[in-house]
Amino acid sequence: MNRLTSMETFVRVVDTGSFSLAARQLRIGQPAVSKTVAQLEDRLGVRLLLRSTHGLTPTEAGRSFYEHARSSLEAADEADMAARGAGANLSGRIRICAAVTFARLHVVPRLGAFLAEYPSLDVDIILDDRNTDLIEGGIDIALRMGQLTDSSLTARKLAECKRLVLDAPSYLETAGEPLVPADLAGHQTIVYDQRGGGTAWTFQQNGRQASVTVGGRVRVNAAEGIREAVLSGLGLAIASEWMFSPELESGRVRPVLQDWSLPLLDLWAVFPTGRQASAKARAFVDFIERQLVEAATL
Repeated sequence: MNRLTSMETFVRVVDTGSFSLAARQLRIGQPAVSKTVAQLEDRLGVRLLLRSTHGLTPTEAGRSFYEHARSSLEAADEADMAARGAGANLSGRIRICAAVTFARLHVVPRLGAFLAEYPSLDVDIILDDRNTDLIEGGIDIALRMGQLTDSSLTARKLAECKRLVLDAPSYLETAGEPLVPADLAGHQTIVYDQRGGGTAWTFQQNGRQASVTVGGRVRVNAAEGIREAVLSGLGLAIASEWMFSPELESGRVRPVLQDWSLPLLDLWAVFPTGRQASAKARAFVDFIERQLVEAATL
């Protein structure tokens, strides 16, 4: 096993804190990972990891080796790209995490163009409306929406989108249309029970604000459930244009209270803390950003 492979194995072990998780991400057996680390320690003549019932912890020498190994791997990646002189020659696998609905509507349909542009790259898509631990999951990029509460994250803003009050025509026929934000208190609202959702909303119109606490009999913790509830006529929802873009275009859902505005929803590319984004990760982020900008101008 060459030095770069040994370094990559060790870096994965430290990142995940587990031989088994590292093996899963590298798609090799756990014994091979343990043997590689043992051989690395023998070659260097120092203990790199402390093993205990609580997991794996790098020694001082292990932490130093980890930092240099990670930098060397990133430099090797950059050198490959520079030598080839073309992004199309990027190779390997990239792991991307995104919310289920956003990925289904706005990432997966565009993957064909990305894979055609980078024919030697493979893509793993991890779908989860919750914020996944990037290190533990071996994630290269997470696409996250809303405010980033962790200031230590390495992130890049890609786009922003309007939030709207939306409903299906069938609901309006029976419940009537709200004319001001306060009217929402008398309507059934499908509540998105995740960070960035909830029941308290502040609208703006010509410099003045109106705050309202919405209520409803249905709470859902995934965007796919919000979509189906609204399309079934169960009530209104406060959601982004991204979440309902096909239905807004076709007229299956309609925005109301259009004279009032809600805070915009930001989309971020988030990278594992303390790690420089790889050339593969940057290529994907640049691609998605271009795609979203082009879609917004149509």
